[in-house]
Amino acid sequence: MASTSEFRNGLTLILDGELYTIVEFQHVKPGKGGAFVRTRLKNVKTGRVIDRTFRSGEKVEDVRLEKRVVQYLYKDEDKFVFMDLSTYEQFPVLNEVVGEASKYLKEGMDVEILFHAQDPIGVEPPIFVELQIAQTEPGVKGDTASGGSKPATLETGATIQVPLFIQEGETVKVDTRTGSYVERVK
Repeated sequence: MASTSEFRNGLTLILDGELYTIVEFQHVKPGKGGAFVRTRLKNVKTGRVIDRTFRSGEKVEDVRLEKRVVQYLYKDEDKFVFMDLSTYEQFPVLNEVVGEASKYLKEGMDVEILFHAQDPIGVEPPIFVELQIAQTEPGVKGDTASGGSKPATLETGATIQVPLFIQEGETVKVDTRTGSYVERVK
């Protein structure tokens, strides 16, 4: 159990049977009445952000999450198979848990998986990944005053916007947080 005096950014709590992480918090002591803590919480599974107020000194159940670096092996129907790099044990993770990270997973890639009581609850790919362009239209020069962009499909199936000079078969660096093109890799 954690008291409101122990709140800090990144602390994970159980509220209404769901896991939430504190994004930001503020202790408030009004002139009248008791002190309270105003928080902004992010649901670990869905990513939804909520605002919640706690009375000063109120106790909430905190949770210890574990992050492990694992290697992505392959996709098998409705699950992704990963291997723990320390024990070489293979384990499946459902598509729902992998979520948006699936757009950037490439076989043999190291990723971080968040565990709660030995259950995987989230997958975090590296911030930047290098992926090959599988399909894109040739760029037409002269259509824009400043640099233009066009859609391109990556080897993983994700679609991103790339500059007109990028061609099929080239490798690009992608920011997995925003899903945007960063640079061409030589």
